[in-house]
Amino acid sequence: MIDDELLLIAVHDNGVRRLQHAYADAVNRRAWSDLDGLFLADAEVVIDTRSGPPLRLVGGREVGAFIAAAVAGFSFFEFAILSAHVVFPDGAGAGRAGGRLYLCEHRVGRDGGRWTNAFGVYHDTYAFDGERWRFSARRYHSLARHAPELEVFPFPDPPPLDLASPAGGSGPPADPPGGT
Repeated sequence: MIDDELLLIAVHDNGVRRLQHAYADAVNRRAWSDLDGLFLADAEVVIDTRSGPPLRLVGGREVGAFIAAAVAGFSFFEFAILSAHVVFPDGAGAGRAGGRLYLCEHRVGRDGGRWTNAFGVYHDTYAFDGERWRFSARRYHSLARHAPELEVFPFPDPPPLDLASPAGGSGPPADPPGGT
């Protein structure tokens, strides 16, 4: 017999993953206006590319404008989800979740056709509004990328989100009992 909490985990985990894939789809299609509905209006997004101070954006509209400018120099751009881990620190029915999403960007520059890849990780918090999951906060960190040579960056320590506390302080997302 399937326990009710396991059923809730399956349903809500699927909802969060659908959100993650909707984000990737919008970015790949360069459908920037689609991003607005994927974020809470006040969702803070921090982007640390390791090449300057982190950028702070609010909401899907600002995220879309930033990404549009960032990918304008590419004739080909694809955002690929490599893996993701979702947790429900207060239980799957609480309307709040967190996770890590690892990605690779495949890119070809317009000025010479050079192929590059970039790797990164998002530390996310998600909110369920009664109908669907949305991003309530995102923290991005570049992990490696091709420049003239491959640059590799240390994993952010500590990760910037703590989902064990209701206020969402600092630290890694909490893992469920029994490991990942």
